Amino acid sequence: MIGAGISGALIAETLSEAGLDVVVIDRRAPAEGSTAASTALLQYELDMPLSHMAERIGKARAVRIWQRSRLAVDSLRSRTERLGLRVDAATRRSLYLDGNVLDPAALAAEAEARREAGFEVELIGPAAVLERYGIRNRHAIVGFDNYSADPRRMAAAYLHIAQARGARIYVPAEVSGVEPSASGVILDIEGRGEVRAKHAIFATGYEMLKGVPRKGNYIMSTWSIATKPQPRAIWPDAAMIWEASDPYLYIRTTPDGAVICGGEDEEFADEQARDAKIAAKTATLEAKLGKLLPAIDPTAAFAWAGSFGNSPLGTPTVGRVPHMPNCYAAMGYGGNGITFSMMAAQILRNEICGGGDADADLFSFHRNF
Repeated sequence: MIGAGISGALIAETLSEAGLDVVVIDRRAPAEGSTAASTALLQYELDMPLSHMAERIGKARAVRIWQRSRLAVDSLRSRTERLGLRVDAATRRSLYLDGNVLDPAALAAEAEARREAGFEVELIGPAAVLERYGIRNRHAIVGFDNYSADPRRMAAAYLHIAQARGARIYVPAEVSGVEPSASGVILDIEGRGEVRAKHAIFATGYEMLKGVPRKGNYIMSTWSIATKPQPRAIWPDAAMIWEASDPYLYIRTTPDGAVICGGEDEEFADEQARDAKIAAKTATLEAKLGKLLPAIDPTAAFAWAGSFGNSPLGTPTVGRVPHMPNCYAAMGYGGNGITFSMMAAQILRNEICGGGDADADLFSFHRNF
């Protein structure tokens, strides 16, 4: 396993439970990189609306993708609770506001598409949005049973479980070469020898390895702020809030009542250029947060930037890497990173240990859409 972030942690724990001998390698310490920058809105709702995705790839495939995303959120919650992990987790509603991607009429059509696919949703108008959340002049879809957690604690907790089952973690360790063959894979570790394995999994986030097809994936940057705790100003159900807009704002609360707000996404240039924009992006996020939720103090106590992989559909690429025998990848996660990390763990376990996964065709390198 290459990658000790949240994706690698979930995959390592799942494979260790299946009885596999697991080795995790990362150039950084565990739970750094994009995991440390995640705002951890663990939603089943994808960045691309279901109604738009159905137009792009057909209704049947779009519904399957959304349903598998729902299953991944439920599975992550159930697994975290079953393992008794304390990761500041909470089940939350989501509030999806109309915007420049879906106006009120299109938002109503989106709600109907979700109902037809079997999802429980509530469509509410401006009066209800104002009464419940203090947000003016917006229509919204309310979703149910989404999830939030501390991403670094979650990654560390899942790695700890894997370690307790015998998994070995080597960090920092740079993989300088990959030699796949029909009998297994050799990973060359810079200055430290090699690792021989039956299978190799690349869970490297936005840092895509040479030789792994991008399948349309690209890198985005995002910026986030966190306010001081202000529990008296938090809306009653602490719903995760996001917009049907591009770029969109996304907001959640922490257990102590701080507000985390992120967005202003744009294409990644390099880390220095990304981080140089933190001050300007912070001011923009503070202004947008204060305008949307005037009852809270939007002043940032903390601010940071991160990068993530994305794809044209906002869906991941998971499965066997073409022309690299016994190599698998989990990449291109979009805005549903941790949700798709859980999905990847399930799919890869089924692909490696069982007879395959019923939805593998939706996310594989060989998908034809």
